[in-house]
Amino acid sequence: MVASAYLDGLKMLPRRELSEAQVRQRLSRRGHEPESIDAAVGRLKNERAIDDVRVAEAIARTETTVKRRGRLRVRRQIEHAGIAPPTARRAVDEAFSGIDDQVLIEAALARRLRTHTSIADDREFRKLYRYLIAQGFEPDSVMRTLTAHRRRP
Repeated sequence: MVASAYLDGLKMLPRRELSEAQVRQRLSRRGHEPESIDAAVGRLKNERAIDDVRVAEAIARTETTVKRRGRLRVRRQIEHAGIAPPTARRAVDEAFSGIDDQVLIEAALARRLRTHTSIADDREFRKLYRYLIAQGFEPDSVMRTLTAHRRRP
């Protein structure tokens, strides 16, 4: 059944980039034996159909450019895909090398504030703080940004 696991793995990959851990998990859910999964994953890696570095970079690109998330959240997403922390850290550092974190925070805040530019009260301030922290931005940067928006008339 090695060929069957390999074919199933190969069919998964054109839809989207998957990490080795994700392919293993999905093949296991389909009922393949561990030996078949190991052989299939080994072959897919040799053919470069599975590449955790490429997957980490793709996730980092999507999370920063499309979803506009902060460093911490991007790294969490990459690690959640089953990619090793050192690989995740490198991908995040590379993705953020040309991005200003402050611009991302401002964009996320602008999406939340929509029609108004200043923060109305303490309740809204706390709500926005929790939201921006959940998006993966550093607490100090979030606090500075929110405080600046609170002071505006």
